[in-house]
Amino acid sequence: MNETDALGREYWTWRAAQQPRSPDDIPRIDRPSRWRPRWSAADVAGYRVDLEGFEARSRSLATTDDRAELVDRRLLQAAFARVHWELDVLRMWQTQPGFYVNQTIGNVFDLLTQPDPDAERLIRVVAVLEATQAILRDGRANLTEDAVAEFARLTITELSDIEAQVSATVRALTALPTAVGLGDLLTMAGENAAQALGEFRQWLHDAEPKMAPMRPIGRELFQWFLTDVALVPSTPDEMLAIGRAEFARAITLETLERNRNLRAGLVHPEPPGNTPEEQSAAEAEAELQVRRFYVERGILSQADTLRHYLNAPLPAYLAPIRWLGVTDDLTGPDRVDEDGISYVPTFTGQIPYFYAANAEDPRAGIVHEGAHYQQLALSWRHPRPLRRQYYDSVPNEGVAYYNEEMMLASGLFDEAPRSREIMYNFMRLRALRIEVDVRLALGEFDIPQAAAHLEGVVPMDAKTAHEEAAFFAAYPGQALTYQIGKTQILRLFADAVRADPAGFDLQLFHDRLWLEGNVPLSLQRWELLDDDSDLLRIEALSGHVSFEPDNAIVSRRLVTSDDSGGDLSATWVQIDGSHRRLRTSSATRLYYVLDGTLIFTIGEGAEPESIVAGGHCTIPRGVEYGVAGQGRYLVLNGPAFEDGDDEYV
Repeated sequence: MNETDALGREYWTWRAAQQPRSPDDIPRIDRPSRWRPRWSAADVAGYRVDLEGFEARSRSLATTDDRAELVDRRLLQAAFARVHWELDVLRMWQTQPGFYVNQTIGNVFDLLTQPDPDAERLIRVVAVLEATQAILRDGRANLTEDAVAEFARLTITELSDIEAQVSATVRALTALPTAVGLGDLLTMAGENAAQALGEFRQWLHDAEPKMAPMRPIGRELFQWFLTDVALVPSTPDEMLAIGRAEFARAITLETLERNRNLRAGLVHPEPPGNTPEEQSAAEAEAELQVRRFYVERGILSQADTLRHYLNAPLPAYLAPIRWLGVTDDLTGPDRVDEDGISYVPTFTGQIPYFYAANAEDPRAGIVHEGAHYQQLALSWRHPRPLRRQYYDSVPNEGVAYYNEEMMLASGLFDEAPRSREIMYNFMRLRALRIEVDVRLALGEFDIPQAAAHLEGVVPMDAKTAHEEAAFFAAYPGQALTYQIGKTQILRLFADAVRADPAGFDLQLFHDRLWLEGNVPLSLQRWELLDDDSDLLRIEALSGHVSFEPDNAIVSRRLVTSDDSGGDLSATWVQIDGSHRRLRTSSATRLYYVLDGTLIFTIGEGAEPESIVAGGHCTIPRGVEYGVAGQGRYLVLNGPAFEDGDDEYV
């Protein structure tokens, strides 16, 4: 084990306890035994100290020319940046009430996605239920100053029936054979957790009128996420252009397919009303067909050690809380010898968008979710330990979405005209998600506008559209991963063919792509093609953002002393709270407010002065002052700012 692997092992052991739970299935992580989420302000302060230690150790690693190890080190840097994104940019622990639903009953959901809960897992469920009251108490303390009204309203709605849902889940668990001797513990823990969640809902209801409105991430920090966390060499505007071009392409292909089928006299039947058992049987047969197709067409190897991706009826203990996440079990690093499972609910009335597609043709789900299962199962076996971990969804979702069109183009759906229409409609949705994601992040959409856009333009049912819009608002940068990942793969594929037209091996390319499916495509390009152009573009676009939680700011230097010969510096800053009082004797300082409101107190005993967007404030040399508020601003220093110029008082 080299020193990079050793640092990575320690980091990922830490991360297994620290990583916040999200509703998505791809980032799920195996937790330590007897683990419970910890999100008090003191816990967060400890996480920041731990992270600083990992970052310092990474900077002290011995130099190396080994390309594979350099890739692994870049992965660690992206992992560190993601923690900053969570703690200091999104600040979900301070702004999103739903964050604490995820850390409580959401973790119960994750424990129950693995089939057939045994007694040990039920004891872990009890532990999370018992911790719910304390976690929500920490949540109220953390949310008091900064909770966002839109997210509070979403959480109030989600928790509208939580008492009955928790009760139904616990009743179903106590009926399991493995719950013998645990019934009273489960029941009592469930009652207490349900009561705590209900009280949390009421607290949100009472506090929501005074909460601040949602503020978008903004271009500067969104760009930093793209380059430093996701390692994507693109600007938000370039992504919008990709999305719009692909959306036009998807509409064209879908329309041509519909016309082809109409001219052939084909009709569109209603989705079959399969029972979950019937759907599961049909999916199992279709999964074998898809695997045979991979092999027969020389597309992707199917190792004997690779298990199956199957459907199963949604268990009674999971059904009441299925809204908390993706109802599947893609297994994990220690369970690669198990089948992946996607659960099928029983529906009355309109069948939601993706379930309706799977009811018509189970392969529609297999070529995406099944690709996830196989990619993760292969990546979890990677000989390099750091590449077994999750870093960002762009490569994972890119592989799955690429697989959809690759299988369509390879002929999997040649005998299924309606399925071809569905696949093209999927393409329309994935392209449209870029626009929704980017415009939410830049503040050009709010959640209702994003939901209406999805519902009307895909089109899709209102419930699914609202769920998608709310999720994408809470997790900026996730919705774009499908199309951007696929676009990067297509470019990598084409360049690999051009590099060696005679020697290009389709199956070997895909085998490598699936194995490396957790690694950002910019790093895959560097390793496979010896092409660092994406990494150079990332370096040029990166804002090199700094985080100062003690001063409640995130900043990005725009013009440095070196840039101006020492005459001037300019820094973009976002503030959420109170900066420590300070003075500088080295420069005259000017603040220009871009958005929000800043409150300055200049000099000892001075009255506070509010400055709104478009206003400015000048701080003379040597004068003590304080600044607080919520907003974004530019700070100009003349002469230029140098590290150590600020003196805190």
